[in-house]
This record gives sequence, C-alpha cells and structure tokens, in this order.
Amino acid sequence: MRKIVILAGLLMGAALFTGTPAQAWVGCECYKLNAAPVCVAGVVECTGMGGVCLLPCDYQAPKKMHKARHHKKSKK
Repeated sequence: MRKIVILAGLLMGAALFTGTPAQAWVGCECYKLNAAPVCVAGVVECTGMGGVCLLPCDYQAPKKMHKARHHKKSKK
C-alpha cells in the first residue's frame, strides 16, 4: 500500500512540474451596471472604475502603440 502512495505522489509531482509555464497573467472580470464585462489587471483597477470583480480571467496588457512623429515640410 505504501508503494502505491509513493508512486502516486511521484507521478503527481512529475505531472505538475513537467508542463510549460503559464504565459497569461491572472486578472479579474470587472462587471459594471449597463456595461459589458472587461478583463482588468486586478481588483484595485476594477473598483477604481466603479465595478465589481467577480470571475478570474487571462489578463494581457495592451500593447503600446507606435506614435509617428510628424515633421514640418521644408519650403523650397
């Protein structure tokens, strides 16, 4: 019986540590009245918007947009 328990523990440990690491950050779904739910980084951001955090979600930070620099055209 003891061998079965040890073997089961080793198999569970191998199953937990051989997987790839998760790439998603855990956030929460922010619910507000008369608005669609939004995935935010945490509870503080949700309460700051006046919402309630109910469910966990996979939060991905928005990518920064490249701002184009506009140069004056020289007169010839």
